[in-house]
Amino acid sequence: MQEHLKNRIPQLSVTFFVALAAMLWTSATTLAQDKIVFGAPLPITGGLSPEAAKAQQGYEIWAETVNAKGGIKVGDKRMMVEIEYVDYQSSTPKAVQAAEQLITQKKVNFLFAPFGSGATKASSTLAAKYKMVTLAPTASSPQVYDKGNKYLFGIYTPNETLTIPLVNIVTKKDANLKTMAILARNDFFPLAMAKQMKQSASAKGIKVIFDEKFAINTLDHSATLTQMKAADPDWIFVTGYINDNVLIRKQMLDQKVTAPVVTMMTGPSYPEFITAAGREGAENVTGAAWWHPALQYKSDDVFGSTQGYVEAFKKKYGVVPDYGHASHTAVGVVFQAAIEKAGSIDPEKVRDALATLNAKTFHGPISFSETGQANSYEPPVFQIQDGETRIIFPDVVKQSEFRLNKE
Repeated sequence: MQEHLKNRIPQLSVTFFVALAAMLWTSATTLAQDKIVFGAPLPITGGLSPEAAKAQQGYEIWAETVNAKGGIKVGDKRMMVEIEYVDYQSSTPKAVQAAEQLITQKKVNFLFAPFGSGATKASSTLAAKYKMVTLAPTASSPQVYDKGNKYLFGIYTPNETLTIPLVNIVTKKDANLKTMAILARNDFFPLAMAKQMKQSASAKGIKVIFDEKFAINTLDHSATLTQMKAADPDWIFVTGYINDNVLIRKQMLDQKVTAPVVTMMTGPSYPEFITAAGREGAENVTGAAWWHPALQYKSDDVFGSTQGYVEAFKKKYGVVPDYGHASHTAVGVVFQAAIEKAGSIDPEKVRDALATLNAKTFHGPISFSETGQANSYEPPVFQIQDGETRIIFPDVVKQSEFRLNKE
């Protein structure tokens, strides 16, 4: 009898440990399925690092707010949000590598596109290749969405939704303004915005008499600005990112380069532009963006309204959010709406939910065209007046009338 038990003990032990391992594996699998992992390739270092810092804050406030409320409702259960970040060092080729790393190595469920139209377009092939549902927070150029990629969506309306209102406002104010100078960073989004502005201006009889590009990381614009000054345009339009805009604006002041209208994309969208460019440099500069904290949308998302989002952001970070923060929060909100509509994290079901989505968000109403680009709201146009950013379009949130520099 004792001999029989001695022979049985090893067998029982093996059986017990196999069962225990299976139970632990099942438990771990269940835990893994209780979270949804979003991949976020960001330019955390390099020239676009200021934009990445805003992006990360935008993502984090969404994730923390959702998790504090129990997570995303998926069918009859709730799943927590986790975000995986990879730094692509402000390099577009590295952005593609970062996105692929998140998909193939980190095994994320869904992907946020890299910053800007250029990096988004470059990495968008991965969405189709891996059937990875991807939401772009900052890609506005229609060329990003024109390849029939059914897994890519973007919350920014097309570039023309910014340039056409600007041109209409300026020409309504003074029909005698007939010439424009364009200076654009040699990068995908700034060049696309410059091209669109040229088309919008030409349609209203404004002739582009100066059209130049500057290389990424250019520090001295003096020669270009000398040529711009000699052209004597009625309207100066500069497109790049905030560091570009601040530097160029300061050098414009140094060389006394001015015009009745000065517009910059995208620097004036950020509150720090006023501080960095100085009161004189910022005054009367116009800009446009896809969101502004003065908007007053009621929403079905975790923030409840634009004001609810602004207050939550101020409480967490101590500053008023700008459109860079908000767009990265908004992609989370939109993904959440699609997942809850689908009742699943199955990629195909979520993709289909996005394609037919009509979401009320703090960022505005979000629905998508057949190409996957948002087509559901009017972005605000603004001007810095008396040291403050004031909305001049659309009328529903208008705070001030447009001014010429000579006024």
